[in-house]
Amino acid sequence: MGKLGTALYQRLTGPFSAAGLILGALFWAAALTPSLIPRDGLLQGAIGGLCFSTGYALAVGIAALWVWLGLPLPPRLLLKPMRVLAAAAAIVIMLAAAFKGEGWQDEVRKALDMQPNGGSWPFVLLIAGVLLIVVLMLAGRCFAALRDFVGAPLRRVLPPRLAVLIAVVAASWIFWSIGNGVLLDALLRGLDSSYRRIDALIPPEEAQPTDPMKAGSAASLVRWEDLGRQGRLRVLSQPTAAEIAALTGHEAKDPLQIYVGLNSADTPQERAALALAELKRTNAFSRKFLVIATPTGTGWVDPAAMLPLEVLTGGDVASVSVQYSYLPSWLTLFVDPQYAEETAAKVFDTVYGHWRSLPKDQRPRLFLFGLSLGSLNSDLATDAYALLGDPFEGALWAGPPFASRTWKQVTATRLTESPAWLPQARTPAVFRFFNAGDRAQIASPGWGPVKIAYLQYPSDAITFFETGMWRREPAWMKAPRGAGVSPALTWYPGITFIQLAFDMMTATTVPKGRGHVYAARDYAAGWRALIRPEGIGEAEMQRLDQWMEGKGL
Repeated sequence: MGKLGTALYQRLTGPFSAAGLILGALFWAAALTPSLIPRDGLLQGAIGGLCFSTGYALAVGIAALWVWLGLPLPPRLLLKPMRVLAAAAAIVIMLAAAFKGEGWQDEVRKALDMQPNGGSWPFVLLIAGVLLIVVLMLAGRCFAALRDFVGAPLRRVLPPRLAVLIAVVAASWIFWSIGNGVLLDALLRGLDSSYRRIDALIPPEEAQPTDPMKAGSAASLVRWEDLGRQGRLRVLSQPTAAEIAALTGHEAKDPLQIYVGLNSADTPQERAALALAELKRTNAFSRKFLVIATPTGTGWVDPAAMLPLEVLTGGDVASVSVQYSYLPSWLTLFVDPQYAEETAAKVFDTVYGHWRSLPKDQRPRLFLFGLSLGSLNSDLATDAYALLGDPFEGALWAGPPFASRTWKQVTATRLTESPAWLPQARTPAVFRFFNAGDRAQIASPGWGPVKIAYLQYPSDAITFFETGMWRREPAWMKAPRGAGVSPALTWYPGITFIQLAFDMMTATTVPKGRGHVYAARDYAAGWRALIRPEGIGEAEMQRLDQWMEGKGL
């Protein structure tokens, strides 16, 4: 069988840790308690299995350290009864939590105005969770076998404690190399290939536009095939001048939607230059408004955000977007966040530089927009000169990710009486926050020459995840809590960190107006506060909201 095979057999057939079973079961129960985003049984089982394995590994690690330090152990005669009792207790805890968990999830769904789960939820949860636990336990025992195999010859020439320490480090390095260099690399390649094919897909209904003012048309500097899936959807988006006029009662223009795809040029600088050339070709700088709309990771520019802006401006607006990826935002952050930041910076510098060179009375009002990763990169693209020297007029940043530079600083220095989910900035002339239920800040007078509005929902895990929440309760969980956050949500060290990490990946699976699904009516309120459109009163806003609601936005 060989020494490695013998070590593996011994580990695979070895007894379980009593402390690991108990701590793992407690971690499992905590993982099933309410979080921000409700989950189906399959995903909740995966989280429960991961948390059980984390608790088990933590207990085994502490026990190994105890042995390594040479501290006293319980009598051997007690070990087997302890394991039997621990196994029975763990089963009871896990089953009770699984059936209680369905009610906990329904509490989250109620807070988000969603329907309750189906009756099979606990059984799906248990099957998925136990399967993952088995897989992770096998992986853990393979690690232990590798550690024993590496440590055996070392113990012949080195002190036992030093030999064990070196063996653990060596086994960890081997496992990390396999996981990071082989499994993760294969996963990323597969995801990249899948999303690349989706980006290149051109359904029959997405025919090349005939209007020469459209990006991707025969007259455009950008090829239709190079725009990417999200770019083509953006270029073909509504509204038309006739639709705008019908809503506002005033004459209107067809909005300009400039888009440059990832395949339109080889480098960020070349794509930025192409975007500027397309803006010049369409005479976009003669419009009253110009918006640099930084897309999300897939290249998506949320139509729920841009449509109300185009209506409120009477269509006298041009927007420009440049794609930097075709991967989801969370995956783009993981794979190559610097490339996204570089692209956003090149686009801003190029467009802003030309805009700044124009006479002040002959240039459009310049605004920035970004949702999610687009918000983060739109923020990173600007500099102090753009705010102080010759500033753009404002920005609407929605669902800013937790790592957003300016958002984090303004939130951390907020007035102490304001909640973390709706901060009151110490510089309200520049920074203001609003959500679906509270627009008081943006509606108040006193805006300065630069206006930055943050739209964020209290239940948005992408905004309110914190890297330090594994060891401390985040401020947004303290009372009073925002709308959509279950009162039953409880902070647990480590567990809540894992829950919110999964919540970030599922934050768009909830109804609009909750989580990371931003509603057109809220975007409309934000744009209205920033651009102060003429001739738009409450009646027009209500009519616009109803029209957008009819479009599912």
